[in-house]
Amino acid sequence: MKKLISLLLVLTFVFTCFVGCTKSGDVINDNTNTNEENNETPKVAELTRVMSLKGPTGMGMAKLMTDGDEKYSFSLTSMPDDVTSAIISKTVDIAAVPTNLASVLYNKTEGEVKVIALNTLGVLYVLNTDNSINSIEDLKGKTIGATGQASTPEYILRYVLSENGIDPDKDVTINYYTDHAELATHMINGTVSIGMLPEPQVSTVLMKNKDAQKVINLTEEWDKISPDSALVQGCLVVRTEFAEKYPDSVETFLEEYKASVEYANTSENAADTISAIGIVPSAAIAKLAIPGCNITFIDSETGMKEKLSGFLNVLYTANPKSVGGALPLDDFYYENK
Repeated sequence: MKKLISLLLVLTFVFTCFVGCTKSGDVINDNTNTNEENNETPKVAELTRVMSLKGPTGMGMAKLMTDGDEKYSFSLTSMPDDVTSAIISKTVDIAAVPTNLASVLYNKTEGEVKVIALNTLGVLYVLNTDNSINSIEDLKGKTIGATGQASTPEYILRYVLSENGIDPDKDVTINYYTDHAELATHMINGTVSIGMLPEPQVSTVLMKNKDAQKVINLTEEWDKISPDSALVQGCLVVRTEFAEKYPDSVETFLEEYKASVEYANTSENAADTISAIGIVPSAAIAKLAIPGCNITFIDSETGMKEKLSGFLNVLYTANPKSVGGALPLDDFYYENK
């Protein structure tokens, strides 16, 4: 009995010490998540789902897509409607899209989308196959082949012409074609001598028609007439809910995307990487197109809001529907942490 009582006293002493130590703040073999103890939500997502359109909009993402980082899943599409559906259904967290589509998504979802960076400046050029064009002024009285009627390319062309004193309804004739490929084919065959096309179709024409020349850079012309904004045709957007829940994941993505853009603009292997994942049909076209795609990285710290808001204002003036019926409010523009 004495032995039993002694044993009980020892056990009581040990238990009391254990409770006392634990209450004093010491942790023994603690494997719990600090965020969970503090009732904080982890700021890093286990998986960030990213979608991009093919073409210049996605070229800056090529390196990131091929790095095999398990914290990302990537998907490519050639249809803007696919991106719209994915954002609205919340099956994608971050997407590379045309800038006007970013504004449309913001309005359509009532603020559930933010733009986090600009990734592509202007990709539109005027080509000429008969040496008749050297400047914007030379377009007066001419017939111009174009694509994108009732959308961004038309509004850009009309704005640049108007600001240079050329009435797009009276001083030129603009023939619109169904898509870029159709117009490119006409320019390659010589049935259209003056045409406005985007990259990489520009490079396709230059490769296949030795008489074709790139004579007008719409991005440079925009800078001359609207220095406070920029011709910005591609950007990155994030779902607002995702950005608020996982801010660290957004910041990490931006850092890694910036490095991917640097690779696209400087690496000798960039064209092979871009073509290998299907963003551009061939490495030869990608190599020729990269300099003209104006792949960039502009975030809130480097003038994103100023450049994009001015561009969207031009589109809104041309047609409010092109940006979703209204200009985005300040909360559309993500602020770096």
